[in-house]
Amino acid sequence: MLNTEQFAATHKANFETLMGMTTKAFEGVEQLTALNMQVVKASLDEAAETGRAALSAKDPQALFALMQPNADKAMAYGKQVAGIAASFKADVDKVTSQQTAAAQSSFAALIEAAGKNAPAGSGNGMEFFKSAMANANSAFETLQKAGRQATEAAEANFAAVTSQVTKATAKAKRA
Repeated sequence: MLNTEQFAATHKANFETLMGMTTKAFEGVEQLTALNMQVVKASLDEAAETGRAALSAKDPQALFALMQPNADKAMAYGKQVAGIAASFKADVDKVTSQQTAAAQSSFAALIEAAGKNAPAGSGNGMEFFKSAMANANSAFETLQKAGRQATEAAEANFAAVTSQVTKATAKAKRA
């Protein structure tokens, strides 16, 4: 059974994990804020320049040529935002996996200790409970795996779209 020291240690570890995740989240917000400030600062001057040039464009191709650098910058910005989000997600996934494993281990130890102290004749009930917990853990791991696969698929789709837009942009530049 859990004693007071184990209980306090568990809560301390959970608090430290929470503080670590809060720090990571704050770092992500800082990175996004710095990126957004950089983009806004650069965009103000560029917007004025591009606006003036667009007013004097002679044909649609000249106008497209003026807009192309902005499209490239928007794609680069999107990649940076995706990178920051992916980094934060990786940190959250790592901590979640560690916490889940620790919680499962602690719970298994608690069940094992309860089984040793169970009254005679309750062995079948304990085995059934252990089996149910193993099945629940297996289902949870399957859900985690499916979540990771969905995230990987979304990231691959984002990369494919970005690649297609880059190729189309390059083709349009050559035309």
